[in-house]
Amino acid sequence: MLHVDDGGRFFLADDGMQARLDADELDSGDAAFLARTGLLRRPGLQTHVATFTAARRRCTAGPLDYLILVPTLRCNLACSYCQVSRADVGSRRHDWSEERLAAVLAIISGLEARAVKIEFQGGEPTLRPDLIRRVIDAVPPGVDATFVVCTNLQEIGPEVLSVFDREDVQISTSLDGAAATHGRQRTGAVDRTDIFLSNLDFLLDRYGPGKISALPTIDPVSPPPASELIGAFSSRGLHSIYLRPINYQGFARKRHPHARDLNADWRRYHEEFVRTLIARNWADRTVVLEESYFSLLLRRIFRPGQDRHVDLRNPNPVGRDYVVIDHDGQVYPTDEARMLTRSGVIDLAIGDVERGWDTPERAALDAASTNDGDPHCEACAYKPFCGRDLVDDVARYGRIDLPRPETEFCRRHLHLFDLAFELIHSDDEAVLFSLRRWLGLAGDDARLAMRR
Repeated sequence: MLHVDDGGRFFLADDGMQARLDADELDSGDAAFLARTGLLRRPGLQTHVATFTAARRRCTAGPLDYLILVPTLRCNLACSYCQVSRADVGSRRHDWSEERLAAVLAIISGLEARAVKIEFQGGEPTLRPDLIRRVIDAVPPGVDATFVVCTNLQEIGPEVLSVFDREDVQISTSLDGAAATHGRQRTGAVDRTDIFLSNLDFLLDRYGPGKISALPTIDPVSPPPASELIGAFSSRGLHSIYLRPINYQGFARKRHPHARDLNADWRRYHEEFVRTLIARNWADRTVVLEESYFSLLLRRIFRPGQDRHVDLRNPNPVGRDYVVIDHDGQVYPTDEARMLTRSGVIDLAIGDVERGWDTPERAALDAASTNDGDPHCEACAYKPFCGRDLVDDVARYGRIDLPRPETEFCRRHLHLFDLAFELIHSDDEAVLFSLRRWLGLAGDDARLAMRR
């Protein structure tokens, strides 16, 4: 049986030790094992260590250092699974006005964090490379800034390339699999798919894969074969694949209503995908591929403080170190909150660029953004590694008080953490080979788990 303390330290008890634990009759070997692993609590120093390790699992937000900016809501595609209610490419009043741009630049120029990440979303942000440049130029001297442009790569003219050429700019795009799969889901037209693939390959040749990330959006009722999806990425030197089912947001709420509830088929697909990668990595150890979300979960287990993924923070501070600024100047706690508002489901704005976002709306969300005190979470071994996603609950169920096991967030993460701990305690060298590399561990003899 798996045992986890509040600080996330864990061990696997065999049947004999479990029986002694249940009877409260630990032998000297059990006591020595627990003392060595830090799981035997004693007065004094050990108590302080236990408190410290639990505190390290708590998320404490620092200064604002991660912004998602939406300079335009216009887009030159109309994908059926778009999670944003985007505007037509020729529409007006869907870009930052000069007044809103000035307010955004004032926020950027006042950033106090030593390192910041600014991500440009849309719509299609490359329709306004001039606005992207204005933001980049407004970052204060001495701030280590990284910029990410999220783009469909339909058009990459000279102005866009001049932005991409910067060393501090990363490119993020979507690649849904083989050309037929990508075309069917994303563009609906062969010529549009050909343009995208040509531009993607051009940029990979120009910069190499280190500057470019891609992630697929997958229809959970008809996911592509794992081998096809892996081949589409690995053939281009892209080694990280983030499995992302269609998000129940934006246009997808109407066009893909089945995305509201992901059944056991999706969870099986995700697990089989991870196992396929493990087998592939063992067969060819020269290049290691990963499923990015599963690797993130592993790091959450082994590395306290790895909490920048907002879905898995606890507590999950709202509108502090991370905000989204929309094309109209409204500020949101997450990109998904922006999408729900755009879809007309519920207004989750917490402020705007003129008046700020230290508001009652933010405080109301902030108060509920934790899994502390929830009876199901408190009884769950995975609580030290897990978080709370209020916006996902609102999107799917219109409420945030459903029992946790009845939510898609809980069902999905229970399955993934079960898989993670099964693999962590595996004796299969093929499994351990991939896990060590996904965790960035050197050598092949590093131990991952404690067991008795």
